[in-house]
Amino acid sequence: MKKTVQFIFIISLLLMSCENSKKGKYPSKLKSNSIKNENKVSEKTSPNSISNDEITEFVPKGFNVFEKIKGDLNNDGIDDYVIVIKAINKKNIIIDEYRGELDRNRRGIIVLLYENGVYKQFLKNVNCFSSENEDGGVYFQPELYINIEKGKLFIHFGHGRYGYWKYTFRLKNSDLELIGYDSSSNNGPVIVSETSINFLTNRKIEKINTNRNANSGEEVFEEINVNLKAKPLLKFSKIEDFDDLELLELK
Repeated sequence: MKKTVQFIFIISLLLMSCENSKKGKYPSKLKSNSIKNENKVSEKTSPNSISNDEITEFVPKGFNVFEKIKGDLNNDGIDDYVIVIKAINKKNIIIDEYRGELDRNRRGIIVLLYENGVYKQFLKNVNCFSSENEDGGVYFQPELYINIEKGKLFIHFGHGRYGYWKYTFRLKNSDLELIGYDSSSNNGPVIVSETSINFLTNRKIEKINTNRNANSGEEVFEEINVNLKAKPLLKFSKIEDFDDLELLELK
């Protein structure tokens, strides 16, 4: 009888030992495999990032990188890049009587799209922007801001208390096409007039403030709608100088 009880007790201990061994061993292996699989998925779905050295390879001789902007231009969920470049010609560095040494070299852009695991040059226009150090006359030179949002490229010129103007481009037909223009003419914080042009619908909306004594927020606008004559959309690669663009192309 005692031998039977001892035998049963030994068998129970062996079964408990096996059960504990299973609990301690196999779940750790499963956890390890799941982590490895997550890493593999991340590696496959994450695009290659572009380094500063790789960007430099796209910059033509005689230019430096001035600014780098990233965002999704072709709506594939992966960041593309707009590289603002600036010429480095010493002949365009001047000494101003009041402002000292000024770099008057012009600027341009290079657009890089992510395709098939690498970044490729999509568009280049190396001379379309004036220098940030141009003479603004009685006021400062308009400031250039570039950003990418919802698949569109925005070229924005801010002119402080005088307002701003902005161009909207979208990627199509192997170029960036101008689809919109917006501007605001201000007298300090008070809006004098606003203009919005949609080149896809060929509609121009102009709002003119009729309250001459308005403070900011007290403007009263008269709205004028105009149907424009349809024209082929202007391509970014064909723009020689944004300073002259409004006069030549938008009227």
